Amino acid sequence: MSNLALASGIVVLINLPFGYWRAGLVPKSPRWFVAIHAPVPLVVATRLLLGVGLAWRTFPVLVASFFLGQWLGGRARQARTRPR
Repeated sequence: MSNLALASGIVVLINLPFGYWRAGLVPKSPRWFVAIHAPVPLVVATRLLLGVGLAWRTFPVLVASFFLGQWLGGRARQARTRPR
């Protein structure tokens, strides 16, 4: 597995709980912005630890992984809180 694929998977996993948290907040509130931006240092650390540069081919993959994790976390919260 390439370092980029590994970093991408880790970025998705990092963002899952933050997306879950974000989905329960008022949009555009201060805590909502924290839920989106708090994982950024963890993503940067992951990228540096795995030696994944920020080249034109890695940037879109990592950004897409970031948003995928946020989206999946939000969907998990919606599924869990949906009335049965």
